[in-house]
Amino acid sequence: MNNNIIIKVENISKSFGEVQAVDNLSFEIKNGEVFGLLGPNGAGKTTTVKMLLGLLEADQGEINMFGGLHPERDEIEVKKRIGYVSEEPLIYKSMTPKQLFDFIASIRELDEEETTKKLQYYLESLEAVEYYDKLIATLSRGTAQKIQIIASLIHEPELLIMDEPLTGLDAKSAKIVKEIIELHTEKGGAVIFSTHILEIAEDLCDRICIINRGKLVALGTIEELSNLANKAGADLEDIFLRLTEQDESVSQIIARLRNTINNREVGADI
Repeated sequence: MNNNIIIKVENISKSFGEVQAVDNLSFEIKNGEVFGLLGPNGAGKTTTVKMLLGLLEADQGEINMFGGLHPERDEIEVKKRIGYVSEEPLIYKSMTPKQLFDFIASIRELDEEETTKKLQYYLESLEAVEYYDKLIATLSRGTAQKIQIIASLIHEPELLIMDEPLTGLDAKSAKIVKEIIELHTEKGGAVIFSTHILEIAEDLCDRICIINRGKLVALGTIEELSNLANKAGADLEDIFLRLTEQDESVSQIIARLRNTINNREVGADI
């Protein structure tokens, strides 16, 4: 595998009964890039991420990670090198952040002094110091998300997999997380970034993979995607809707809404 490629996905498929969640999907992710994984609800994004994490086994195809590792055959080694942020914070709510970080440092065999320095940096950057000894169950949605993000970073993973990581964060914290992501890639790490907020994807991602009904629809930079969609200069929202064949449907719905609202206003005037 090319030294610059951290993940190579070749023709993977996954079905659940009669539902084909992922259908012959292939892509590569390089060191130093933010790779956007986008698609409508039910497109297969979560299933794809779970296969990369080794939580689901592909029915067919191959996933090659970190120069020759497989997410299932080399489960422990792969997980050592990944940081994962889920849309809903998957952290132990019966613990305090301190207890959670101590637990993570223990199972990952991290240096205590170095970990303490990193935690101080991230806690201060995300303004979460005051919550260090509070039960996670008592924290707000946004603060719990900050704790989950920090937990994904303290072992300095080669790959960050982030599913809607900015959900619940205020504007300042979201900006800090974006900077953390950029710093991670500047040091040679890679990020898989999945979101429904297309403005964020357009701002952050170096390349974008759009999937729909489990199939690859398009892959490339914003410029390459706009050319593919025949929408030069358009924003990612318009490109996305065109490539996922939703643009005409959206136009029809908007036209019906406008017609309904305008008719109501005319009736009210009468």
